[in-house]
Amino acid sequence: MTQHFFSGSSQTKLDEKGRFVLPQQMRYGLVENGRLEFTIGLGIGGCLAIYRQSDIEKIVEKFQAKAHVVKYQKFFTLFFSTLHHTTCDKLGRVLVPQILKKAVGLKGDIVVAGVMNKIEIWPSEKYELDLQAFLNGGEGNLQKLTEEAFSLLDESASVEEELSEILAEE
Repeated sequence: MTQHFFSGSSQTKLDEKGRFVLPQQMRYGLVENGRLEFTIGLGIGGCLAIYRQSDIEKIVEKFQAKAHVVKYQKFFTLFFSTLHHTTCDKLGRVLVPQILKKAVGLKGDIVVAGVMNKIEIWPSEKYELDLQAFLNGGEGNLQKLTEEAFSLLDESASVEEELSEILAEE
């Protein structure tokens, strides 16, 4: 079985209660052990992020190892105090907590984007501006970033090969 990843995007709206409909295919990707439960919190770059329960557990485990490092304390406080464990209602709607809506300026039109192991929720106008800036070279050269990102695939293969060689020598 292949590992699930999120991709694609859709535009939707927040209703008057601060809810939006999570696309069905994305909801399926959040189901683990027969349960549709997930965590929503602050993302990177001005969005919110929805994480699978198993992914948030891995994040917590890794951060706990650094819990007493002073330079990360403010980040840990803000990150964990804004995480909300939740689910969808019967219609597939997700309620966005007020603090999170305010933090990233969510109101009205939003973009729901699948990004590998998480789902990002963006204010539509920010998403569109960022996309246009990126495509027009404002956020860095698209061709250069694409080449660098794909070169990461080769790096991970070479790291795995090196590790295999080291282990074989032992």
